[in-house]
Amino acid sequence: MSDSADSLREQRKRETLRLLTDTARRLTAEQGFAGFTVEELCTEVGVSRRTFFNYFESKENAVFGFAAIDPRQEALEEDFVARTGDLLDEFIELTIARFDLFNPLDDAPALFAVIEQEPRLIKAAFEQIAKNERRDMGLIVRRTGAGDAAELRAEVMVHTVGALVRLCMDQLLHHHSTDSFSDLVSRRLEIARTVFAPSQKAD
Repeated sequence: MSDSADSLREQRKRETLRLLTDTARRLTAEQGFAGFTVEELCTEVGVSRRTFFNYFESKENAVFGFAAIDPRQEALEEDFVARTGDLLDEFIELTIARFDLFNPLDDAPALFAVIEQEPRLIKAAFEQIAKNERRDMGLIVRRTGAGDAAELRAEVMVHTVGALVRLCMDQLLHHHSTDSFSDLVSRRLEIARTVFAPSQKAD
């Protein structure tokens, strides 16, 4: 298959994924989360149940837009695993690249509206966040090697960067910062380095 044909196929997949998520959110707003089935969602969009589960693990994930891994994301992650530079810097670069790829800011108003209407979906959101964190820990361990120390290091790195990302998202969403996500997270990383750096105070 040519690159152009493959690109067109991936574009159609992303359009179908977007339509499934948009429709799932609309049906949730109109009928409540329990008011429709996966089959009814598929009928509304014009896809099969099998196609749905190629994109999403559950109806909750469809509402949130938590799809199966995008090939573009997989490529970014495999590149990260293969690199040999500074681990933290390159993990931040991966985080920024994924943000640019999906730009969660675009979806934030719709997600807030869904959660406000269906608070029980918060549990599903946290479960997906935890799953993503475990995936990132796995990427770091693949790159650095296994072992208790490596796994603990991966855990600390993922959760620390995750905290920085949440601070940046809060500034972008609620404080209407005009700075880019990249600038915000890079600035906070530099401050974090000084916080955790060995004290320069004389003995």
